[in-house]
Amino acid sequence: MDSNHLVDPELRATLELFPTFEFSAETLAERRAAPLPAAYGADDGSNPIDVEDHAIAGPDGGSLRIRIYRTRGGEAVKPGYLQIHGGGYVLGSVEVSDLRNRTLALETDSVVAAVDYRLAPETPHPGPVEDCYAGLKWLHAEASALGVDPARIAVGGESAGGGLAAALCLLARDRGEVEVCFQHLIYPMIDDRTAATTDPHPYAGQYVWTPDSNAFGWRALLNAEPGSDGISPYAAASRAEDLSGLPPAFIAVGALDLFVEEDIEYARRLMRAGVPTELHVYPGAYHGFIHMTGTEISQRFNRDSLESVRKAFHRL
Repeated sequence: MDSNHLVDPELRATLELFPTFEFSAETLAERRAAPLPAAYGADDGSNPIDVEDHAIAGPDGGSLRIRIYRTRGGEAVKPGYLQIHGGGYVLGSVEVSDLRNRTLALETDSVVAAVDYRLAPETPHPGPVEDCYAGLKWLHAEASALGVDPARIAVGGESAGGGLAAALCLLARDRGEVEVCFQHLIYPMIDDRTAATTDPHPYAGQYVWTPDSNAFGWRALLNAEPGSDGISPYAAASRAEDLSGLPPAFIAVGALDLFVEEDIEYARRLMRAGVPTELHVYPGAYHGFIHMTGTEISQRFNRDSLESVRKAFHRL
Protein backbone atom coordinates (compact mmCIF):
# COMPACT_ATOMS: atom_id res chain seq x y z
CA MET A 1 0.00 0.00 0.00
CA ASP A 2 1.07 3.59 -0.56
CA SER A 3 2.49 5.03 2.67
CA ASN A 4 3.12 8.57 1.41
CA HIS A 5 0.34 9.99 3.58
CA LEU A 6 2.07 8.54 6.65
CA VAL A 7 5.48 10.12 5.99
CA ASP A 8 6.54 12.95 8.28
CA PRO A 9 5.91 16.18 6.28
CA GLU A 10 9.50 17.39 6.58
CA LEU A 11 10.82 14.02 5.47
CA ARG A 12 8.39 13.88 2.56
CA ALA A 13 9.79 17.17 1.28
CA THR A 14 13.35 15.77 1.22
CA LEU A 15 12.71 12.33 -0.27
CA GLU A 16 14.37 13.25 -3.56
CA LEU A 17 17.70 13.68 -1.72
CA PHE A 18 17.78 10.01 -0.85
CA PRO A 19 16.73 7.88 -3.82
CA THR A 20 15.38 4.37 -3.51
CA PHE A 21 18.05 1.75 -4.18
CA GLU A 22 17.27 -1.19 -6.42
CA PHE A 23 19.88 -3.89 -6.83
CA SER A 24 20.72 -6.74 -9.13
CA ALA A 25 23.90 -8.62 -9.99
CA GLU A 26 24.09 -6.55 -13.17
CA THR A 27 23.74 -3.14 -11.49
CA LEU A 28 25.76 -3.71 -8.31
CA ALA A 29 29.05 -2.41 -9.70
CA GLU A 30 27.32 0.74 -10.94
CA ARG A 31 25.70 1.28 -7.53
CA ARG A 32 29.03 0.92 -5.79
CA ALA A 33 30.66 3.45 -8.10
CA ALA A 34 27.92 6.06 -7.70
CA PRO A 35 28.61 9.09 -5.48
CA LEU A 36 27.06 9.22 -2.04
CA PRO A 37 23.48 10.54 -1.95
CA ALA A 38 23.23 14.24 -1.20
CA ALA A 39 21.56 13.39 2.09
CA TYR A 40 24.84 12.13 3.55
CA GLY A 41 26.39 15.59 3.42
CA ALA A 42 30.10 16.31 3.76
CA ASP A 43 32.41 17.46 6.52
CA ASP A 44 33.30 21.15 6.27
CA GLY A 45 36.59 20.73 8.12
CA SER A 46 35.41 22.58 11.22
CA ASN A 47 35.33 19.52 13.52
CA PRO A 48 38.48 19.39 15.70
CA ILE A 49 39.05 15.72 14.94
CA ASP A 50 42.25 13.86 14.08
CA VAL A 51 41.72 11.15 11.47
CA GLU A 52 44.12 8.39 10.48
CA ASP A 53 43.92 5.05 8.66
CA HIS A 54 45.47 1.84 9.94
CA ALA A 55 46.02 -1.47 8.16
CA ILE A 56 45.34 -4.44 10.43
CA ALA A 57 45.46 -8.19 9.98
CA GLY A 58 42.22 -9.65 8.64
CA PRO A 59 40.80 -13.05 9.55
CA ASP A 60 41.91 -14.71 6.31
CA GLY A 61 45.50 -13.51 6.22
CA GLY A 62 44.80 -10.31 4.28
CA SER A 63 44.66 -6.78 5.62
CA LEU A 64 41.73 -4.58 6.62
CA ARG A 65 41.49 -0.83 6.84
CA ILE A 66 40.37 0.84 10.05
CA ARG A 67 39.87 4.60 10.19
CA ILE A 68 40.40 6.22 13.57
CA TYR A 69 38.63 9.43 14.64
CA ARG A 70 39.92 11.03 17.83
CA THR A 71 38.95 14.27 19.52
CA ARG A 72 41.65 16.70 20.56
CA GLY A 73 41.78 17.34 24.28
CA GLY A 74 39.12 16.03 26.64
CA GLU A 75 39.76 12.86 28.59
CA ALA A 76 43.29 11.51 28.38
CA VAL A 77 41.93 7.98 28.13
CA LYS A 78 38.73 7.94 26.12
CA PRO A 79 35.97 5.42 25.50
CA GLY A 80 36.08 3.60 22.18
CA TYR A 81 33.39 2.92 19.60
CA LEU A 82 33.75 0.38 16.80
CA GLN A 83 31.57 1.71 13.98
CA ILE A 84 30.27 -0.50 11.17
CA HIS A 85 28.90 1.17 8.05
CA GLY A 86 25.65 0.28 6.31
CA GLY A 87 24.92 -0.68 2.72
CA GLY A 88 22.77 -3.79 2.70
CA TYR A 89 25.88 -5.99 3.10
CA VAL A 90 26.71 -5.32 -0.56
CA LEU A 91 28.05 -1.77 -0.76
CA GLY A 92 29.57 1.05 1.25
CA SER A 93 32.89 1.83 2.91
CA VAL A 94 34.17 3.80 5.87
CA GLU A 95 33.64 6.96 3.82
CA VAL A 96 29.85 6.43 3.97
CA SER A 97 29.81 7.30 7.67
CA ASP A 98 32.65 9.82 7.74
CA LEU A 99 30.65 12.86 8.78
CA ARG A 100 28.63 10.98 11.37
CA ASN A 101 31.79 9.42 12.80
CA ARG A 102 33.41 12.82 13.19
CA THR A 103 30.31 14.08 14.98
CA LEU A 104 30.11 10.97 17.16
CA ALA A 105 33.74 11.30 18.25
CA LEU A 106 33.30 15.01 18.99
CA GLU A 107 29.98 14.80 20.82
CA THR A 108 30.96 11.82 23.00
CA ASP A 109 34.68 12.63 23.42
CA SER A 110 35.57 9.17 22.19
CA VAL A 111 37.84 7.32 19.80
CA VAL A 112 35.77 6.02 16.90
CA ALA A 113 37.21 3.15 14.87
CA ALA A 114 35.44 2.51 11.55
CA VAL A 115 36.13 -0.92 10.07
CA ASP A 116 36.16 -1.34 6.28
CA TYR A 117 34.81 -4.90 6.17
CA ARG A 118 34.63 -6.92 2.97
CA LEU A 119 31.36 -6.91 1.05
CA ALA A 120 29.03 -9.62 -0.22
CA PRO A 121 28.53 -11.36 -2.57
CA GLU A 122 32.30 -11.53 -3.16
CA THR A 123 32.72 -12.20 0.57
CA PRO A 124 29.63 -13.92 1.98
CA HIS A 125 29.05 -14.84 5.61
CA PRO A 126 31.06 -15.34 7.78
CA GLY A 127 33.59 -13.00 6.14
CA PRO A 128 32.01 -9.63 7.02
CA VAL A 129 31.33 -10.40 10.68
CA GLU A 130 34.76 -11.99 11.09
CA ASP A 131 36.29 -8.80 9.68
CA CYS A 132 34.37 -6.81 12.28
CA TYR A 133 35.52 -9.19 14.99
CA ALA A 134 39.12 -8.68 13.86
CA GLY A 135 38.54 -4.93 14.16
CA LEU A 136 37.11 -5.32 17.66
CA LYS A 137 40.04 -7.46 18.83
CA TRP A 138 42.51 -4.96 17.35
CA LEU A 139 40.80 -2.07 19.12
CA HIS A 140 41.04 -3.94 22.44
CA ALA A 141 44.66 -4.97 21.83
CA GLU A 142 45.73 -1.47 20.81
CA ALA A 143 43.66 0.31 23.45
CA SER A 144 46.67 1.63 25.36
CA ALA A 145 48.40 2.93 22.23
CA LEU A 146 45.18 4.57 21.04
CA GLY A 147 44.33 6.09 24.41
CA VAL A 148 41.20 3.95 24.74
CA ASP A 149 39.71 2.51 27.92
CA PRO A 150 39.29 -1.22 27.09
CA ALA A 151 36.42 -1.49 29.58
CA ARG A 152 34.44 1.15 27.65
CA ILE A 153 34.26 -0.09 24.08
CA ALA A 154 30.90 0.02 22.30
CA VAL A 155 29.93 -1.28 18.88
CA GLY A 156 27.34 0.18 16.56
CA GLY A 157 26.18 0.79 13.05
CA GLU A 158 23.33 1.61 10.73
CA SER A 159 21.25 -0.81 8.67
CA ALA A 160 23.54 -3.69 7.63
CA GLY A 161 26.13 -2.14 9.94
CA GLY A 162 23.63 -2.42 12.77
CA GLY A 163 23.01 -6.04 11.81
CA LEU A 164 26.74 -6.75 11.90
CA ALA A 165 27.04 -4.93 15.24
CA ALA A 166 24.29 -7.10 16.75
CA ALA A 167 25.89 -10.26 15.35
CA LEU A 168 29.29 -9.11 16.59
CA CYS A 169 27.94 -8.78 20.13
CA LEU A 170 26.70 -12.38 19.94
CA LEU A 171 30.07 -13.53 18.62
CA ALA A 172 32.01 -11.64 21.30
CA ARG A 173 29.76 -13.04 24.04
CA ASP A 174 30.14 -16.61 22.81
CA ARG A 175 33.91 -16.51 22.22
CA GLY A 176 34.61 -14.76 25.51
CA GLU A 177 37.80 -13.05 24.34
CA VAL A 178 36.77 -9.39 24.42
CA GLU A 179 33.99 -7.47 26.12
CA VAL A 180 31.59 -4.96 24.62
CA CYS A 181 29.98 -2.41 26.93
CA PHE A 182 27.13 -1.28 24.67
CA GLN A 183 25.45 -2.04 21.34
CA HIS A 184 24.14 0.93 19.37
CA LEU A 185 21.83 -0.37 16.65
CA ILE A 186 20.35 2.08 14.14
CA TYR A 187 17.56 0.48 12.09
CA PRO A 188 19.54 -2.77 12.10
CA MET A 189 19.13 -5.34 9.31
CA ILE A 190 18.98 -8.42 11.54
CA ASP A 191 16.38 -10.89 10.24
CA ASP A 192 16.61 -12.56 6.83
CA ARG A 193 13.10 -13.93 7.31
CA THR A 194 11.66 -10.47 6.63
CA ALA A 195 12.72 -11.04 3.01
CA ALA A 196 10.77 -14.30 2.88
CA THR A 197 7.60 -13.47 4.81
CA THR A 198 4.21 -14.18 3.32
CA ASP A 199 2.69 -11.46 5.50
CA PRO A 200 4.69 -8.27 4.84
CA HIS A 201 3.99 -5.05 6.67
CA PRO A 202 1.56 -3.19 4.35
CA TYR A 203 3.05 0.27 4.99
CA ALA A 204 6.76 -0.39 5.60
CA GLY A 205 9.55 -0.51 3.05
CA GLN A 206 8.17 1.68 0.27
CA TYR A 207 11.08 4.12 0.41
CA VAL A 208 14.88 3.84 0.16
CA TRP A 209 15.32 0.17 1.15
CA THR A 210 12.62 -1.98 -0.42
CA PRO A 211 11.67 -5.66 -0.11
CA ASP A 212 13.40 -6.47 -3.41
CA SER A 213 16.63 -4.79 -2.29
CA ASN A 214 16.38 -6.56 1.05
CA ALA A 215 16.07 -9.96 -0.60
CA PHE A 216 19.08 -9.19 -2.81
CA GLY A 217 21.21 -8.14 0.16
CA TRP A 218 20.38 -11.23 2.18
CA ARG A 219 20.97 -13.60 -0.75
CA ALA A 220 24.35 -11.99 -1.30
CA LEU A 221 25.39 -12.31 2.35
CA LEU A 222 24.02 -15.80 2.97
CA ASN A 223 24.78 -17.34 -0.42
CA ALA A 224 21.37 -18.92 0.12
CA GLU A 225 17.73 -17.96 0.01
CA PRO A 226 16.59 -15.77 2.92
CA GLY A 227 14.33 -17.69 5.26
CA SER A 228 16.18 -20.96 4.69
CA ASP A 229 16.77 -23.38 7.55
CA GLY A 230 20.05 -23.34 9.39
CA ILE A 231 20.95 -19.64 9.02
CA SER A 232 23.60 -18.67 11.55
CA PRO A 233 22.76 -16.06 14.21
CA TYR A 234 26.17 -14.55 13.45
CA ALA A 235 24.73 -13.71 10.03
CA ALA A 236 21.21 -12.75 11.14
CA ALA A 237 21.15 -11.89 14.83
CA SER A 238 17.40 -12.46 15.15
CA ARG A 239 18.10 -16.17 14.58
CA ALA A 240 19.82 -16.38 17.99
CA GLU A 241 17.82 -18.46 20.46
CA ASP A 242 19.51 -17.02 23.56
CA LEU A 243 20.00 -13.26 23.92
CA SER A 244 21.03 -13.30 27.57
CA GLY A 245 24.38 -11.89 28.60
CA LEU A 246 24.51 -9.35 25.78
CA PRO A 247 25.54 -5.73 26.40
CA PRO A 248 22.92 -3.02 26.94
CA ALA A 249 21.28 -1.94 23.71
CA PHE A 250 19.92 1.15 22.00
CA ILE A 251 17.68 0.43 19.00
CA ALA A 252 16.19 3.14 16.78
CA VAL A 253 14.01 2.65 13.70
CA GLY A 254 11.41 4.54 11.71
CA ALA A 255 7.80 3.39 11.74
CA LEU A 256 7.85 3.12 7.93
CA ASP A 257 11.20 1.34 7.74
CA LEU A 258 11.12 -2.18 6.30
CA PHE A 259 12.97 -3.34 9.42
CA VAL A 260 10.52 -1.89 11.96
CA GLU A 261 8.89 -5.16 13.00
CA GLU A 262 12.09 -7.20 13.19
CA ASP A 263 13.74 -4.46 15.24
CA ILE A 264 10.83 -4.13 17.66
CA GLU A 265 10.80 -7.90 18.09
CA TYR A 266 14.54 -8.01 18.74
CA ALA A 267 14.19 -5.28 21.36
CA ARG A 268 11.33 -7.21 23.00
CA ARG A 269 13.42 -10.36 23.14
CA LEU A 270 16.42 -8.50 24.56
CA MET A 271 14.24 -7.14 27.35
CA ARG A 272 12.84 -10.61 28.03
CA ALA A 273 16.43 -11.85 28.30
CA GLY A 274 17.26 -9.27 30.95
CA VAL A 275 19.30 -6.99 28.67
CA PRO A 276 18.84 -3.25 29.40
CA THR A 277 17.28 -1.98 26.18
CA GLU A 278 16.18 1.43 24.94
CA LEU A 279 13.87 1.33 21.92
CA HIS A 280 12.81 4.31 19.80
CA VAL A 281 10.31 4.09 16.95
CA TYR A 282 10.05 7.38 15.06
CA PRO A 283 6.62 7.97 13.49
CA GLY A 284 6.56 8.92 9.84
CA ALA A 285 10.21 7.96 9.31
CA TYR A 286 11.54 5.71 6.57
CA HIS A 287 14.90 3.96 6.21
CA GLY A 288 17.81 6.41 6.23
CA PHE A 289 15.85 9.30 7.74
CA ILE A 290 18.67 10.19 10.12
CA HIS A 291 20.62 11.68 7.20
CA MET A 292 17.94 14.35 6.66
CA THR A 293 19.73 16.50 9.22
CA GLY A 294 17.64 19.61 8.71
CA THR A 295 14.44 17.94 9.89
CA GLU A 296 13.14 17.99 13.45
CA ILE A 297 12.72 14.23 13.56
CA SER A 298 16.33 13.62 12.55
CA GLN A 299 17.52 16.09 15.15
CA ARG A 300 15.40 14.33 17.76
CA PHE A 301 16.97 11.02 16.81
CA ASN A 302 20.43 12.56 17.02
CA ARG A 303 19.78 13.81 20.55
CA ASP A 304 18.44 10.42 21.64
CA SER A 305 21.27 8.54 19.96
CA LEU A 306 24.16 10.61 21.29
CA GLU A 307 22.73 10.73 24.79
CA SER A 308 22.48 6.93 24.85
CA VAL A 309 26.17 6.60 23.92
CA ARG A 310 27.25 9.18 26.50
CA LYS A 311 25.32 7.36 29.23
CA ALA A 312 26.75 4.00 28.20
CA PHE A 313 30.31 5.31 28.35
CA HIS A 314 29.82 6.68 31.85
CA ARG A 315 27.63 3.88 33.22
CA LEU A 316 30.60 1.86 34.54
